[in-house]
Amino acid sequence: MKKIKYTIVAIVGLILLQGCGAYSFSGISIGPETKTFQVNFFQNQSPRIFPGADQTFTNQLQDLILNQTNLDLVTSSGDIIYEGEIVQDYVSPNTATSQITAAQNRLTIAVNMRFYDAKDSKQDLEQRFSFFFDYPAAASENAIRDEALQVIFERITQDIFNATLARW
Repeated sequence: MKKIKYTIVAIVGLILLQGCGAYSFSGISIGPETKTFQVNFFQNQSPRIFPGADQTFTNQLQDLILNQTNLDLVTSSGDIIYEGEIVQDYVSPNTATSQITAAQNRLTIAVNMRFYDAKDSKQDLEQRFSFFFDYPAAASENAIRDEALQVIFERITQDIFNATLARW
């Protein structure tokens, strides 16, 4: 009788483990046949062009995928491909003072991204991602630009990663 109980528990345990076989603890949903990824240059097409922002964004997206997956970066014929452009970059007043001047400004950047999965075209995606950085109006935009780009691009690349590979 005890042997039957242990056998049943073992069989149920194996069935449960088999059912969890496709789960990834990192939350990434990549098929086993996907081995490489490609990130094409995200050109800055916003009305305000700041040198280097496009290269910084492209590098940050490549680095995030390299660090979060076991995929290899290639320059052509990737199993999954990212491409797009920076389409918006603007500053707007965010809060006002009693003298009706800006107390805080907001830098907002938007990126249009296209994702192609050569192994499963149902996963293809085109989406716009944006984020912002608030800073005191007394500070010059040039003084905060590096920090702002780091914060904004970190968030946008993570959102792109979640939408394409984590499927959140």
